Amino acid sequence: MERLARLRLIRTPRIGPVAYIHLVRRFGSAARAIEALPDLAFRGGGPAPAVFPVAAAEAEFARVEAIGARFLFRGLEGYPLLLDQIEAAPPVLTVRGDLSLLDRQAVSIVGARNASGAAVRFARMLAHDLAEHGMLVVSGLARGIDTAAHVGSIDAGTAAVIAGGIDIAYPPENAALQQDIAERGLLIAEQPPGVEPRARHFPYRNRIIAGLAMGTVVVEAAPKSGSLITARLATEFGREVMAVPGSPLDPRAQGCNLLIREGATLVQSAADVVEALSPIGAVSAAPQAYRPGPPADADAGARQAIIDLLGPVPLPVDELIRQAGVAAAIVQMVLLELELAGRIERHAGGRVSLAA
Repeated sequence: MERLARLRLIRTPRIGPVAYIHLVRRFGSAARAIEALPDLAFRGGGPAPAVFPVAAAEAEFARVEAIGARFLFRGLEGYPLLLDQIEAAPPVLTVRGDLSLLDRQAVSIVGARNASGAAVRFARMLAHDLAEHGMLVVSGLARGIDTAAHVGSIDAGTAAVIAGGIDIAYPPENAALQQDIAERGLLIAEQPPGVEPRARHFPYRNRIIAGLAMGTVVVEAAPKSGSLITARLATEFGREVMAVPGSPLDPRAQGCNLLIREGATLVQSAADVVEALSPIGAVSAAPQAYRPGPPADADAGARQAIIDLLGPVPLPVDELIRQAGVAAAIVQMVLLELELAGRIERHAGGRVSLAA
């Protein structure tokens, strides 16, 4: 019943990853959190969101089971330890394949979709060597470098994080590879079954790719590519960022060369990756997972002071806490109430703004 309640909570409008984890930690269970939603939204100054129906949640459970997949809920057994350290980690993952692969030390390999032939060959060889070394190679099943990384590591350990539902093959030409990964590796999705990937889904996928791994290797990437977004997220998560150097005459190498200039570890072989990650330790030695502070209630004055500091421009929550002059737990509680009332929006990088 708790798993069903968690899925209902996750699928309820206005409840994102941050609100979800705060609600579950505060009330001890998803069922009690659902009961508290009307009161919390009332204090935030708006109507409570319509809770995802029981029948719809049961249908989603049945659909996931029918395609040979299962759910991993944040806060319950089996959820990836490294990913759990991230504040905005997905509340639920749909997975299909060998879950024991999540026990391995993981490294992400990402890069250009229109990669050069040399880069594709290098990514395939690098992934093969890392998987043979006992690592889990994580990528996003996109064209180019991602595909090469999966092909190189599928015999020994690969995980693909996809942007759509677990039952949607994308890109279409990778349908056979996606099925092969589901059978011999591990397929991971955040979106519900049946959801076609949209542009807005890919940044969410990238945070999972970066969050699952001790480090991220960028093989080839343009300066403003999605691969560099994944590398930036890895940096924000305190993970190792590595890059393969390329010719300054090739625009596809500019992003990697920029990363190296900014301090990323230069990679020329699997041994470089192993050396870069070895001081960090194994997954079992990972730091304490993210935990919100103790719950606290705000009086009317504190609540209004926090609201007055918010505006249409996203503001980092840390800065909001600093300027509000009240305990962090109170600020987080007020933000939760406002979010449930539909009065604020959360943005990447731990920022919030008033809803448009």
